[in-house]
Amino acid sequence: MRLKKWTGLALAAPLLLVGCKGFWNPVGSSDFTLSNSGTISVSTPGATSGNTSTITVTPSNSFTGTVALTCAVTTSPSSATSPVTCSLSPTSVTISSTAAQTATLTATTTSTTTTGTYEITVTGTSGSATTTATACVIVGTSSGNCSTSADTSGNFYVMNVETKQVAGYYVNAGTLTPLPGSPVTVPATPLAMAVSPNGGLLYISTADGIYVYTISSTGQLTLGNASGPVSSDQAISMQVSPDNDWLIEVATGAPYVYAIPIDSSTGAVTSKTEQYAVLPASTVQQVAISPDETYVFVAMGSEGTATVPFTAANANPFGTVGRIAAVNSAGAAISVAVDPLQSGQTSPRLFYIGETAATSGSNTGGLRAFNFSTLSSGKPTEISGSPFGSQGLAPYSILPIATGNYVYVVNRQTSSGSTGVIAGFSISSSSGTYSLTALGSNFAAGTNPVALAEDSTGTYVFAVDYGGSPDLKGYTFDSTNAGYLDGVISAATGTDPVQASAIAAAP
Repeated sequence: MRLKKWTGLALAAPLLLVGCKGFWNPVGSSDFTLSNSGTISVSTPGATSGNTSTITVTPSNSFTGTVALTCAVTTSPSSATSPVTCSLSPTSVTISSTAAQTATLTATTTSTTTTGTYEITVTGTSGSATTTATACVIVGTSSGNCSTSADTSGNFYVMNVETKQVAGYYVNAGTLTPLPGSPVTVPATPLAMAVSPNGGLLYISTADGIYVYTISSTGQLTLGNASGPVSSDQAISMQVSPDNDWLIEVATGAPYVYAIPIDSSTGAVTSKTEQYAVLPASTVQQVAISPDETYVFVAMGSEGTATVPFTAANANPFGTVGRIAAVNSAGAAISVAVDPLQSGQTSPRLFYIGETAATSGSNTGGLRAFNFSTLSSGKPTEISGSPFGSQGLAPYSILPIATGNYVYVVNRQTSSGSTGVIAGFSISSSSGTYSLTALGSNFAAGTNPVALAEDSTGTYVFAVDYGGSPDLKGYTFDSTNAGYLDGVISAATGTDPVQASAIAAAP
């Protein structure tokens, strides 16, 4: 029998998802934009699989009309033999509404094509309006990279509590640009959100339960499950398991972590039975699952952090719950995160806990770092120097970036007021021993920042500010000081105050 759940309301605890996506660089007309579905990787010269990308034409400013599409290979390896050629099908699309249209870009090679990196420029033309986008093609096992541009990003979504909306964006030529159909008004006050690792679904928890939206190739959201909730739970933090088969969630006031079985295509609940594990406390704050799908972590405020073994293939995926006490009895665990997997790794290196009152001084928030491999012993080992000062009072969100080189922590406030800061740490290892080193500066993050996300291209870090003024800030990585963040975007995602409380990047 399923235990009764708590059904009160609470402010969302932010959840962040990061992924990878191919490079594209749109330039030109403000009437429509071009984007593609990712880097084309041709494993062997002459291969006819994996050699396509979807080109999406997205209208703006009420544009309608026919857009002619052409392509040309504009960059090739030096003295390339039988270089890549390209084609589009169809060669034009008709825009008659706000809906985007698509075409297929094909990169053709022969058995004698020189391996390496090529770039294809796709041009869209309608009357005097012209837009171009660059697609990356990698032939063979080349380690080359296309010349990325710091003024573009992948898609991401911001959850706004006050307006009851989710706003989708990407950065186009350095400008924050709405995704088609954005913003979407959700059925009730939103509490949390999570993107599935396959990029096809966005879950929104509300005061009326959890709803699922399908994500189109253009990033547009469509309410699914016949417009009804997939669960009546009022989750304040959620994450989809790496295999896309379970929705992991917690609700304030309920001493449980739940696993809802979901269909990876539609997002609906499957015929399997929802499972739960009993936690040591009901003061839950945030949940995270490891990328190798072996552990779930739950920040439980003053009661510390729960470590829960997880096996996705089991009917009940949860194992015996462990607990890590807060480093200070006066402190509280309010955020959790796990390192992404790096090339050749089968399990992550570190997991992290953000705690209040974890260090000394005027700003007592701290980042704790633990060796992931020690979890199975039942005695997780904290790395030397942990906890590390987060340079604020309330470390609400932790972001280990995809490269594995840095981890960032956003503090909702500092001892001097409600203007928060981002602290960064470099990550290094020697003979299996990991260490964190604080960067020499912190980075301003607006009023009451509560969540961080890295966009899918690895170009941007975004922060959302619950206090607005404005509610979204975007940063790129400094070219001189490694790991430093340069603020390049400061924008509103609605009419402030929107109370932005979560951000999720599409993979």
